[in-house]
Amino acid sequence: VIVFVGVNGTGKTTTIAKIAKYLTDNGFTVLLACSDTFRAGALEQLEMHAKRVGVKVIKHRYGADPAAVAYDAIASARARGIDVVLVDTAGRMQTDRGLMDELRKIVRVSQPDLVVFVGDALAGNDALEQAKKFEEAVGIDAVVLTKVDADARGGAAVSIAHAIGKPIIFLGCGQRYEDLIPFTREWLVDRIMGGS
Repeated sequence: VIVFVGVNGTGKTTTIAKIAKYLTDNGFTVLLACSDTFRAGALEQLEMHAKRVGVKVIKHRYGADPAAVAYDAIASARARGIDVVLVDTAGRMQTDRGLMDELRKIVRVSQPDLVVFVGDALAGNDALEQAKKFEEAVGIDAVVLTKVDADARGGAAVSIAHAIGKPIIFLGCGQRYEDLIPFTREWLVDRIMGGS
């Protein structure tokens, strides 16, 4: 079970679809949980991605308890023998106490193997502060940075990894499902030294 967290607009849902494709391409079975029961269009967006990458989705209606969706998805995956559940959560500002409490409940109920923070490489110091707050609230195990194709030097990667001491596991570098690359130190050094 992997729960994805972060603020609005970082590309969490698209990143989840990319990771679902990556996992299925590597022989794993995947189920998506739509625990974003708040944002208009969230259910439809995740369903569209799931259909395109060939995985199933567990969802409830808008306004439903997001933790209940995660719980049902995990139970369904166990019953079906599915390897991995990817839980999409609503984007939330790290300063919104009520939404952070909701996120804590999702994590408590789902007991994930990983909590992954999805951050926007273009957000700079904001992404760093967001990562710190999510780390304090729910504990982050790893980071995915999105929009690195538009980040000239990769500074967000250095800042976040250093500040919270968690590994960056993937980089989102475009809109296609294939535009997800494993993070390497070589990529970072190349960026810092002015490569592309």
